[in-house]
Amino acid sequence: MNRRSLLQSVAAVLGVSAVGGATAAAVRTGKNRYYDGPVSDHFDGVRFFNPDGSPPKGFRDLLKWRMGEAPADWPSDVPIVTVRPARRVEDLTITMVGHATMLIQMQGLNILTDPVWSERASPVSFAGPKRVTVPGIPFEDLPPIDLVLLSHCHYDHMDLATLTRLKAEHDPLVITPLGNDTIIAETGLRTEVLDWGQSTTFGRLGVHCTPCHHWGARGVGDRSMALWGTFVLTGTGGAVVFIGDTGFDRGRPYRDLDRQFGPIRAALLPIGAYDPRWFMADQHQNPEEAVQGFLLSKAAYAIGHHWGTIQLTNEGRNDPKFALEAALIQHELRADRFRALEAGEFWEIPPV
Repeated sequence: MNRRSLLQSVAAVLGVSAVGGATAAAVRTGKNRYYDGPVSDHFDGVRFFNPDGSPPKGFRDLLKWRMGEAPADWPSDVPIVTVRPARRVEDLTITMVGHATMLIQMQGLNILTDPVWSERASPVSFAGPKRVTVPGIPFEDLPPIDLVLLSHCHYDHMDLATLTRLKAEHDPLVITPLGNDTIIAETGLRTEVLDWGQSTTFGRLGVHCTPCHHWGARGVGDRSMALWGTFVLTGTGGAVVFIGDTGFDRGRPYRDLDRQFGPIRAALLPIGAYDPRWFMADQHQNPEEAVQGFLLSKAAYAIGHHWGTIQLTNEGRNDPKFALEAALIQHELRADRFRALEAGEFWEIPPV
């Protein structure tokens, strides 16, 4: 992918205007188009923010990045073996679809995270980051989907075409942080929204929303108008943590999870889209930081996602996997405790 294409592609995913010229007045607004609620320690009345954290980089930084070191070349196509999951699983099996899309099967429920089956993660179908692997589960081979966990509104995590398709074929409930329900209203899906620190129940599971360090946008005028978050699923057999995107943020997304929710059986953690660090570190952790977070969470096992499907940043396709292997050796952890799954791979998580 050449520099211009990658610049435009990443800008589309991250909600930064890389073409055209949005004025400062167009970006600033006194009204939130997605959410109307009280001021809090992470909402100023118009925009959400990371308390004592770092705001997202702007367009000038994006240009500086893209005028610097060229990104690694990715293959245009990576063959995988797709899988057809069991219809229901009582214990815990997790299947990688691609990027941040995973199928969690636990306690007889089928749960999708940040579902994207489209060819591109983009506001348009003819440009933007294009997947190099097909989805690890063909859409028609999905088991009945009961629940969708939608972590935030960036295009590589919130795909309206896929959500519309899920509504038609499965009609799942979507649980998502504040404001994202407005964006997906056109799909007709049933939604339940959570703020950080709020919980709900679904079947035999508790569903909890906790902080992570990120942001969201769909365009140039809606930055941070919908909240981002971590999900924790609690039930018999241990908790499952899903983080769609986060910066390491001094480990704050991970601290005290076990104290709040009991033993963490599996943590699904992003490990890709991290290079260059000066641009990405605040919002995207790297594999070393993911391992540190894994240790802080005291999880028994972890799955690395957000790598190997679409190119967003400078690192090579397999660099996150290799960096994860090195970090596990550095921290004297067994390789079978934290795995970077390829699309189509699944893991029956051992009991704890």
